[in-house]
Amino acid sequence: MTPDDTRARKRWLAIVGSRLAGSAGAVFGLILAARSHDWPVKVLGVAITLSALAVIAIVPASLAHRWRTPGS
Repeated sequence: MTPDDTRARKRWLAIVGSRLAGSAGAVFGLILAARSHDWPVKVLGVAITLSALAVIAIVPASLAHRWRTPGS
């Protein structure tokens, strides 16, 4: 495996890892919001869910943009 292939694999794993972390955060927020009885905890669960969805949408795209091959 060439060094370029190794670097590409590590970058791909970082992008997939950020998506998985965001998905886990969204699930945690949904569970927190669904199982709580107090409204401040429900609001916290919704806020965690929305921020995790933003992470899923923004972080992988920004990493891909940063690591884009020059000239393409």
